[in-house]
Amino acid sequence: MNWYNWSIDRTLILFVGLAFLALGIQVTMFHYRQNFHNKAMWVPVISAPIFFIAGIILTWYNVYWLRNLFQGLMWLGVLFGLVGFYFHFRGVGVRVGGWALRNFLIGPPILLPLLFSAVSVLGLIAIYWEVR
Repeated sequence: MNWYNWSIDRTLILFVGLAFLALGIQVTMFHYRQNFHNKAMWVPVISAPIFFIAGIILTWYNVYWLRNLFQGLMWLGVLFGLVGFYFHFRGVGVRVGGWALRNFLIGPPILLPLLFSAVSVLGLIAIYWEVR
């Protein structure tokens, strides 16, 4: 399977790869700011660059095993984002005042892990996309 033109799935895979580069930088800054006090904070910091590299390589070399690898990584990305949402939501709740609006504003960003999952879902859409 070779790429003959810039189809929608190829374009989406490139976008997903670049999005994980940006997400990885942002997540690293946030978790560094918190001194990685929980080992789970390392999961998106390590996985985002791997997702970025896999997406960029798949954009240029459309081979079966790499598509399968990217697909598996995107399913992991969905899972990692959902687990991160749990940790972030719980992190807001343990702050003084619980789930008050103030804590949602200054606590861990609860939407960032969901963005991680959403970008992974976009990668899965690109993988499962069939041109008819």
